Amino acid sequence: MEYIDSLDNNFIKKIRKLKSKKHRDNYGLFIGEGIKFIDFQIVPFAVIVNKDSTFDVKYQLKLNSLTAKIIYVSSKVFFSISTQENSQGIVFVYNYLKNSRDNLGNNIVILDNISDPGNLGTIIRLMDAVGYKDILITKDSASMYNEKTVRSSMGSILNTNILYLSHEEILDILKKENYKIFATNLKKNSIDYRKMQLFSKNAFIFGNEGNGVSKVFLDNSHQDVIIPIYGAAQSLNVSVAAAIILYKSRELTELL
Repeated sequence: MEYIDSLDNNFIKKIRKLKSKKHRDNYGLFIGEGIKFIDFQIVPFAVIVNKDSTFDVKYQLKLNSLTAKIIYVSSKVFFSISTQENSQGIVFVYNYLKNSRDNLGNNIVILDNISDPGNLGTIIRLMDAVGYKDILITKDSASMYNEKTVRSSMGSILNTNILYLSHEEILDILKKENYKIFATNLKKNSIDYRKMQLFSKNAFIFGNEGNGVSKVFLDNSHQDVIIPIYGAAQSLNVSVAAAIILYKSRELTELL
């Protein structure tokens, strides 16, 4: 069992740097914190455990059976790495995921300049819950490896296929693969989401928290979709809107 008690340890200093996007990209590593990550299939690069932490028997057995390198550290070292106030005392370090644009599913999601990591993580978790796998994200969006994104995804980042592409690359895929495009749009002539007419292959586009879906996507949309608002609020949070539309789409596709 490897044990580290020094804040100056080179490996620990490397892991601390993963809080920065620059260093995450440089090392090709990201952090998932919390015991929940032990339930996912992807084998981590390393697991860092606070020596003073205790886990339920079933989790301890899973931890003992991992093929990944497990490093126990002192509390002072662990909390120099941790990003959570009420940490469970375990951090999983993963290699960047090897996602692919091949064999995309029949229902995919496009995220257009989603700037808040929390919203991004919530939508990733939503995708996993709905049973959709593929998310195409414009390059100007928040990072999927941001600690807040990973935390908000509750580990679902490991169950989804996420690609960062330009607007042009995304449209090229949608056209070549014959996806019908549904874009959220607050204009009055948009279709009520409950009246969407789905096809064999559908792409649902959700836009920036302040500016909505980009014009280039709206110009190529087959159906603009709106969620009615009955009170004084002007709009819904993008992750809430995504939940409403994607669960409705799931219901509608099961009727096809």
